[in-house]
Amino acid sequence: MTPLYLDHHATTPCDPGVVAAMLPYFTEHFGNAGSRQHAWGMRAAAAVDMAREQVAHLIGAAPEEILFTSGATEADNLAILGVARSDPRRHLVTITTEHHAVLDPMRRLVQEGWSLTEVEVGPDGVVDPDAVVAALRPDTALVSVMLGNNEIGAVHPVAEITRLAHARGALVHTDAVQAAGRLPLDVRALGVDLMSLTAHKMYGPKGIGALWARRGRPRVALEPLVYGGGQERGLRSGTLPVPLIVGFGAAAVRAEAGLTSGEPARLAALVDRLWARLQRLDGVVLNGPEAGRLPGNLSVAFAGVTAAALMMELRPIAVSAGSACSTGRAAPSHVLLAIGRDPELARGTLRFGMGRSTTEDEVDHVADRVEEALRRLRA
Repeated sequence: MTPLYLDHHATTPCDPGVVAAMLPYFTEHFGNAGSRQHAWGMRAAAAVDMAREQVAHLIGAAPEEILFTSGATEADNLAILGVARSDPRRHLVTITTEHHAVLDPMRRLVQEGWSLTEVEVGPDGVVDPDAVVAALRPDTALVSVMLGNNEIGAVHPVAEITRLAHARGALVHTDAVQAAGRLPLDVRALGVDLMSLTAHKMYGPKGIGALWARRGRPRVALEPLVYGGGQERGLRSGTLPVPLIVGFGAAAVRAEAGLTSGEPARLAALVDRLWARLQRLDGVVLNGPEAGRLPGNLSVAFAGVTAAALMMELRPIAVSAGSACSTGRAAPSHVLLAIGRDPELARGTLRFGMGRSTTEDEVDHVADRVEEALRRLRA
């Protein structure tokens, strides 16, 4: 059987054009971007500047507001720990379905004396802005709500949450990892203060991400996590990985082109096509919202079977049981439990992630294979 990849929320293949853009900076243009006193360093620095502009353009930001990191996990940690340790206020707010890259640093701060409120979401996985506002206190420093959920595709009303949180004096961070390249992003329209991104979720290389931090008035104050040579305005020291940064920029350009060419609508149609087939089967439950979910995302619970058994039956089709960052955890997905799934149904959930290469024929093939697998397992 031909392998089929439907796990684009875990990672995406690096675009050949992105690879081509990166290659010269491993060999011919190998300079350190901090060595601006000679041609090799200046060429590397110019490439970093260009990539910074490209990433910024994708989200409607200014280039000088982009801080390159090792990935979204570091960007999330820098946003949360960086704000908390530079702000005298000691209360934080997030939602129960947030990624562990946000939940874990916040819970770590609780051990260090901060207080944290985790707001419940609705049965569709979407948080009510009024519930977030109800959690705010005079000492709330930061609210963190992801733009699009990596497991169930729920898209949160971040702009409304930001408007309400700002009225109470709190800063707002959003993890936009899954939304970037799938939804149009504009940090000014959203109104947020910080946004986390990563390249490998939008056909770029692994190992490079970014934190957008607003530099307007008032400027967002951050305490660095890493000290050293003072790179990235002193907020993220370390020699810049020029090839990866170039790849991130190239991926951002291609992601923006995809948004304007109708790729999100194509992915949404593929999801509708697969769900139309799967919902005909017995004991099948949709996780997440019926409409308005992230393009390309479909999370489905199958009663009476486990995800592990289903994935074995579906090989060599690549799907997942949930977040790739949580696959080593024995407990059911915290996201699925938060929307009310019982543990057994949560353990029978598969996440299908469509991507640029996914076709209608492949979706139909997957639907056929799932139906066959369920018949065998339930027998």
